[in-house]
Amino acid sequence: MRILVVGAGGIGGYFGGRLIEKGEDVTFLVRSGRKQQLEKNGLVIRSVNGDFSCTPKLITKTDAAAPFDLVLFSTKAYHLEEAISDLKPFVGENTVILPLLNGIAHLSQLNQAFGADKVIGGLCFIETTLNEEGDVVQTSSADRLVFGEIKHTDSERIRRITDVFNGTKASFVLSDHIEQDMWHKYLFITVMSGVTTLMRAPIGPIRESDGGRGFIRQLLEEGARIMNACHAPIDKNIVEKHMKTIEAIGYDMKSSMQRDMEKGSLIERAHLQGYLLKLAKECDVDAPLLKVVDQNLKVYEKML
Repeated sequence: MRILVVGAGGIGGYFGGRLIEKGEDVTFLVRSGRKQQLEKNGLVIRSVNGDFSCTPKLITKTDAAAPFDLVLFSTKAYHLEEAISDLKPFVGENTVILPLLNGIAHLSQLNQAFGADKVIGGLCFIETTLNEEGDVVQTSSADRLVFGEIKHTDSERIRRITDVFNGTKASFVLSDHIEQDMWHKYLFITVMSGVTTLMRAPIGPIRESDGGRGFIRQLLEEGARIMNACHAPIDKNIVEKHMKTIEAIGYDMKSSMQRDMEKGSLIERAHLQGYLLKLAKECDVDAPLLKVVDQNLKVYEKML
């Protein structure tokens, strides 16, 4: 199976690199600057689960290549439209697109651009970043990628993809309820990124401050109310489950959005908090805490 990874940042670089490590045929679709960096230094993964380096196959949007069988779509949400345009020449009749973006809003854009029949569900749990040399640095042990058919629990193509992912030095998990998994992660990442960016702190000090746990719970409950009002397929006990996860997270854990803000980078506010507020308005749900979180992020964006 010929695999194309859109982007070679912390997520695409890690999972694409692990597939190369296993022996799969992987190519990265990257911008010219990242291409030059990877050609000079190679793809380097520095991980608590084991280091790996290689000289990867690279293409840019101007290169010619036959359509790929599987696309791992790992770009940031604010690059989504540009990445869709760059990807189109490499998508054929039987190409399957597996998005790994945070949130849920990207599904409709991918479906519109490529057809819903080509898009499956996906998400990942991993803490990675690029260092100054462009190496992929993984700072915690979690490296789980979850995937599955959105409308069907089984298909021939999902079995083929599962076979390709099996045996990789990362956790690739097939789900028969991937849509629910995506909504659950959407709720979690929206709250996690929201509180850490609002408080300018890792989750530990927030969690253990006076009133911290209560604030996190209230924001989770607010998000769940919005999703329930909009008939999203979330579990009735998802707030309790997410609170248990919050309790188990390491004291110094930061959200990726918080790390982006510390670097002065673009953030995914519109795709996460912004889109959930849009749903709240459509479904007539008041969301005062989420509005505060979103306003804080809007101020940051204004100052970029």
